[in-house]
Amino acid sequence: MLAVAFVTVIVIYALFDPATTPFPRCIFLTLTGFQCPGCGSQRAIHALLHLDISAAWRYNALFVLSLPVIASMLAAGILRRRIPRLYSILNSRAMILSTLTLILTWWILRNLLRT
Repeated sequence: MLAVAFVTVIVIYALFDPATTPFPRCIFLTLTGFQCPGCGSQRAIHALLHLDISAAWRYNALFVLSLPVIASMLAAGILRRRIPRLYSILNSRAMILSTLTLILTWWILRNLLRT
């Protein structure tokens, strides 16, 4: 069932451009005028599905960079019993705090550097 939902979402993002169709908008951006760390992710997904990596990068560079990490974390979760050390490293306190620091830094920098 989860696989069906995942494929459905991928098909929707492949067929419809979030920039030109009524996809949900970021509430934080709407209320404050500042971008949240996830702003542009929907458009980045659409761009990546059309193999437009440069556009995806412009929409949300952190999202593009995080894809290998997300894939690694999913694999570590699936292979938790086979490779417990990888699972422990990716779910360690240091990794969680590093990720939080990276996200907060991205959040601040993308709004300071926005033109």
